[in-house]
Amino acid sequence: MVYDVEVKRVIKVLKIGRKYLNHIQNSVLEGELSPAQYKKLKHEVGEAINAERDSVRFYLLRTTQYMNVEKLGVPSRPGDAGAFL
Repeated sequence: MVYDVEVKRVIKVLKIGRKYLNHIQNSVLEGELSPAQYKKLKHEVGEAINAERDSVRFYLLRTTQYMNVEKLGVPSRPGDAGAFL
């Protein structure tokens, strides 16, 4: 989940996201969800944002088999240090 929301809603959207996903870096969360969890997350985020001013994107991967994450720069969370280019 990637979000760009007004400052006054950042903490609220982040707290909702952290209930379901791992906070990776500013405005970015990732993780695996069941269909029911995804539905709840979308609903909660939808209630928290202003749809005319804010933007939230959900990237859905049907399988992790083809997923590869390449990272540059400083680690965004503990444990990522060895995985950076």
